[in-house]
This record gives sequence, C-alpha cells and structure tokens, in this order.
Amino acid sequence: MIQSLVETPSNPIPPGARADNLALPDGKQLRYAIFPAAGSRPPLGTVLILHGRSECIEKYFETIIDLTARGFTVATFDWRGQGASSRLIRDAARGHIGSFDQYTADLEYVFETLLLPDCRGPFYILAHSTGALVALLASPRLSNRIRRMVLISPLLDVPTTRFRRNLATTLARTLRLSGFGSAYMVAGPHRIPPFEGNILTSDEVRFNRQFETLEHAPQLALGGPTASWIVAAAKAGHQVNRPEFMETIRIPTLIVAAGADRVVSTPAIERYALQLRNATLLTIDGAQHEILQEKDYYREQFFAAFDAFIPGTGAETD
Repeated sequence: MIQSLVETPSNPIPPGARADNLALPDGKQLRYAIFPAAGSRPPLGTVLILHGRSECIEKYFETIIDLTARGFTVATFDWRGQGASSRLIRDAARGHIGSFDQYTADLEYVFETLLLPDCRGPFYILAHSTGALVALLASPRLSNRIRRMVLISPLLDVPTTRFRRNLATTLARTLRLSGFGSAYMVAGPHRIPPFEGNILTSDEVRFNRQFETLEHAPQLALGGPTASWIVAAAKAGHQVNRPEFMETIRIPTLIVAAGADRVVSTPAIERYALQLRNATLLTIDGAQHEILQEKDYYREQFFAAFDAFIPGTGAETD
C-alpha cells in the first residue's frame, strides 16, 4: 500500500508531486517522490535529496519548492527503516540498521531503477547529516553519474571527547554481539521536544512545522538509534576517513558546515573538507545543525553557495 505524502496547512505538498513505493530486491520497500521543475523550460537536471537520520520526505517540502523554482526536477525517498519506507525490526519506532552498506545499496538501486529511466540529467546530490555520510560512502561508485554533490553537516564525528565516543561505540558493539543490537542506544521512543534549548534550528516557525507533520502522521516518526545503528555509523565514518578511501572520491563536492552545530562535529567536517581533492568548504557561522530548517539569514547563505556551485543556477557553467 502506497503511503501518500502528508501535508499540513503550514507545509503544503509541492505542485506536481508523484509518490509511490519502490520494491527492493530483498522485499523491503522505499517510499519515493518526484517533483517536476517549475516553468515551461526543460529542467536543468535532477537533484536527489538524501535525508538525515529519522527524517522523511515531508520535512523537505520547502527546500523542494526552492529547487524546483530554480529549474530542477527533485527526487527523494525515505531511507529503509524510517519515514514511510519499510521498518526493519518489530518495534518500528527504533532507528535501526545492520550496516550502512544497506543504505548505499538502496541509493544505487534508486539511481538505476528510478532516476536513470524517469528523470533528466545531469544528476546532483543534496544530502544532510547521515545522508551526507551515505553519499560519501557511495560516491566512488557514482563518480561517472553524479555531476556534483552538496553535503550539509555530514555525520563524520560527534562533538564529544574521544574517550566518551570510544566508550559509547564499545558499549554499542558489546550490546550487538550479545544479541541486543536492537536496544535503544541514545534517547528512546519519539517525542516532540520543546523549541527552547533544541539543538536543531534557531527558527521556531520551521521547528514547529516539522513536528506538526509528525503530529498529523505519527507513523512517520522515529525514535532514537539502536546499538546496531551506532556501530554501523561508526564503521561508516571510519571508512570514509581512511586516506585511501578519500582518494577515490572524485565527484566535485561542496561541504557546508554549521558553525553552531551541536549534533555533529564542525571541526571534523572542516578537517575532512580540507583533505578532499575536489571539495569546497563553507562554514555558516551561527547556524545550527539543520541549515535547511534554519532562519532565512542562514538559508540564504546556503543557497547563495549552492547557486554558485551547481552549474545552471548561478554564473558558473560547465
């Protein structure tokens, strides 16, 4: 059964949306949506949006409108285990994955079976947090197909001490090896946090809008990550940080860091960007983790960089 897109008065579905389920080879399903470029001219290409952990298509409606207005077709999907895609364990509220290789396999399958047949190139990736880490993992195999990537607040490390990070990873590995990989490792069941003191955005209107959607459709919500998810994320982060792996990333990439990020480590992102051969770095001072859900002042800085980097939207051409 297709999970339709959910709209609220403050978050309408972008015009022309087409949503459906994509059957995967292992029997799971991904909910996807495609949004046509605005205007009568042929689209400039297709932007594939890759979500962060616990996110869903509805969270990106405003950004989708921004991109289609620029002349792009936009495609996006809910990762397995979240949104309206197949959940992976009995307690569907837990953020679970066995390996990030499952994410990269799904990304490649979406590209082969959905984007190539149904969408116009050139193809670009716009990815946030966990989605940005998956994009880096998959980039060696997508280097001849994706023209450019824009990665926002990629999950490369967390802002804590090395001791605490290693302790948490060791505990998560121990739980998984002991048969408790589906146990909550951080936080617990989904709850709507208060705006005051949140670590996602300084924009109260956008903050409330995203949680209004989850109040209307609680089946889209996701709780904290499991021990297995933590182990898988740590392994993926280690892999993309290996110098020999970084040498294989050939896609020109704009990496955007949030200067006031308390979810992922901005210094780790900045170090990483400086080591990549084809990367450009922008740190938006004062912005919190979810730059696309931030105040206009921060979003405008992001889109100015996006327009300068993605051919066809700014002065640059390929």
